[in-house]
Amino acid sequence: MSGRGRLALCAYAATLMAAGAMLPLVDPASWMVQAAFLLAIQSGVGALGRRVPLARPLTVTVQALVTLLVLTVVFARSQAILGVLPGPEAFQHFGTLLNAGGEDVGRYAIPAPATDGIRIMVIGGVLLIGLAVDALAVTFRSAAPAGLPLLALFSVAAGLSGGASWMWFLLAASGYLVLLLAEGRDRLSQWGRVFGGAAPGQGHAPAGFDSAGGKALAPVRTGRRIGALALGVALVVPAALPALDGGLLNSTGVGDGAGSGGGTISAVNPLVSLQDSLNQPEDREVIRYRTNATETKDLYLRIVALDQFDGTAWKSSERKVKDVPDRLPQPDGLSPSVGVTEIKTNISAAGSYRQSWLPLPYPASEVQINGRWRYEPAGRTLVGDRGQTTRGAQYSVTSLLVKPTPAQLASAPTPPANLLSEYTRVPDALPDVVRDTATTVTRGATNDYERAVKLQDWFAIEGGFRYDTQVQSGTGVNAISRFLREKEGFCVHFSFSMAAMARTLGIPARVAVGFTPGSPRADGTMSVGLREAHAWPELYFEGVGWTRFEPTPSRGTAPDYTRPESPSGGASNPTQPETSAAATPSAAPSVSDTCPAQAKQLGECGAAAPQEILPPAEPGTPLGTVLGVSLAVVAVVLVPLLPMLWRIRVRGRRLGSGGRTPADAAARTLAAWQEISDTAWDHGILPDDSQTPRKAAARIVRLGQLEGEAADAVHRVAGAVEQVLYAPEPRPGTGLADDAQQIRAGLGAAVSRGTRLRALLAPRSTVRVVWALSARWASVTDRWGVRRWRLDRWSGSRWSPSRWPGILSRASRQRG
Repeated sequence: MSGRGRLALCAYAATLMAAGAMLPLVDPASWMVQAAFLLAIQSGVGALGRRVPLARPLTVTVQALVTLLVLTVVFARSQAILGVLPGPEAFQHFGTLLNAGGEDVGRYAIPAPATDGIRIMVIGGVLLIGLAVDALAVTFRSAAPAGLPLLALFSVAAGLSGGASWMWFLLAASGYLVLLLAEGRDRLSQWGRVFGGAAPGQGHAPAGFDSAGGKALAPVRTGRRIGALALGVALVVPAALPALDGGLLNSTGVGDGAGSGGGTISAVNPLVSLQDSLNQPEDREVIRYRTNATETKDLYLRIVALDQFDGTAWKSSERKVKDVPDRLPQPDGLSPSVGVTEIKTNISAAGSYRQSWLPLPYPASEVQINGRWRYEPAGRTLVGDRGQTTRGAQYSVTSLLVKPTPAQLASAPTPPANLLSEYTRVPDALPDVVRDTATTVTRGATNDYERAVKLQDWFAIEGGFRYDTQVQSGTGVNAISRFLREKEGFCVHFSFSMAAMARTLGIPARVAVGFTPGSPRADGTMSVGLREAHAWPELYFEGVGWTRFEPTPSRGTAPDYTRPESPSGGASNPTQPETSAAATPSAAPSVSDTCPAQAKQLGECGAAAPQEILPPAEPGTPLGTVLGVSLAVVAVVLVPLLPMLWRIRVRGRRLGSGGRTPADAAARTLAAWQEISDTAWDHGILPDDSQTPRKAAARIVRLGQLEGEAADAVHRVAGAVEQVLYAPEPRPGTGLADDAQQIRAGLGAAVSRGTRLRALLAPRSTVRVVWALSARWASVTDRWGVRRWRLDRWSGSRWSPSRWPGILSRASRQRG
């Protein structure tokens, strides 16, 4: 194979190895086989274009056109002209697929299903990167810049997956280093003998040359060392840097330290850790769940409620905790007249997600979990005891979807005095601008519900606020004033400010911290990552209880009861709350009101109980999977080429110039003749060891239809072989390697293209490998048999010639 052929093969392999980082993104991974096949077509077209030869830009253009054709055949055959040529309808279909793929990427969590839109994005991306790598490294003979598209491919995969495993990086980097090494060898081969260092173990060789053939080793070794050093730095330095994540919401949060196991929980401040979670460079999955709820937009996973505002921060009060009851008590303030639906959710936390508060849908009514957990009634939260964390936890939660109507919220009676006193308390240092702004925004509202909706809409829609996670954090009174003035921040600022403003209006308020519902997966589960960390205000309405609002723009969803259906007029009589058609909480999931009566009787309404689920996959891909995929890629690329690579290796060794003694010259002559015989065999001329070299040469010339210089070269080599075998003083042959190459070219010119292709990819002479292995195995078994025979004689065990018929004869021959 020529130098460019080897370089093209390395470029193909490097692209596939870099594309391996995208395997965890899409399930199933069968798209990789399709991408490898189409990439092989693209690379083959480039090799043919360079062999013609075409101009470099024209070669790349032809590759791009062929790539477009194969993509058309695969993805838009029905819309193409004659099923192959892309026309306006095909390009329109491509646009539709790409739009659908973009929506699927935003909709599904990783691994996403292999929809047509996602497949065309990943396969088209691999082909585009493959075209750039092949053009740079092979067509324009500049492998170093080819690392940029390879890096882009890996970076996109790492960005979408939230950080690819270091094994994928190692595989991609190895492909790039192999590409650089192949280009270096190709460049060196064009210079012939160049100055370098002496070969190892060849102390008497001329300085600067390898005694085996003048190949310069120093530049190649230097390239290897530089590449290995760069790869090592890239792998070791990030691992040595300290981790920056931690805290309440991050996967390395509250640790395993032993707790007191007492009857209270301490106040925590999740602000810093929540902002760290939102700004993580990789969105690691921390929770996966399956639910029988028909919709998940309101299924926030609540961790803790911050109910104490002291002027510097919102905190969770120190409260008494107790054992987790089998059935949690009815939520405070919830009236039987408010519609609820009881749902069940099975939740699984990642092994890397560790914190002491258990994420739960609110309000939970039953929690089934193993471990040391305690229950805090005021916040309806579960907290770990004596070092218990969420790490790898799998649990089942029964919870209520509370569905108040705007009328019920608007007519809510006054809360109890003790609750009103505790949850409307604000610090004396709170600036007047907070109270004044709340009053201005809610002007015209006739009840607390309308005031709460006006506050939410002002923050989320009308007030000109901008969502930005990079804004300096802070929850004190000065931070709220700055936020109201500059109007930019993230969920902490929106929720804390709305809660503080609600308290100034006499509405009980607190802040909940947890996760938004997450993203759906192809298997029906929901995936929650670090970037779903969120904070939102909860306002209390008597008869409904603690009620979620969503003031943060572009995050979460506003509850249905806050949408434009706000009632007008004052509240109705608090002593006579409005009735609702909804039932009180039941032990089974509620039946939808839209369910037909016949279906209700058959029990066909309502979602089925959620299935058990496995824990979320840990960050990164398991080593076994990486190694298995790597071996599969290597097998797909290299195994079919092993016969060709073996012949290239054997040909180079036979025609090399090793040694200068007469014995070395004779060995080179015989090796060159062996190579000519095997080359003829590869082209369909079976060897005949019974003939003399002269007759064998005549046979090769006749059957191979050789003429001119090629025929003369066969006879010259045959004459040199006769000199070595029969002359008293053999004269060493010269130019044997050139003769062998000339004979190979002559044999290839006389046969069909299919025969030439078989001689290259599946040479018949590779059967010698099987013969050599068989002979070696026979030798090993013979030696083992002789040792057994000698051991039997030494140990005095019974034996007879009939038991060892072949061993005795072989042993006698060895002794003779």
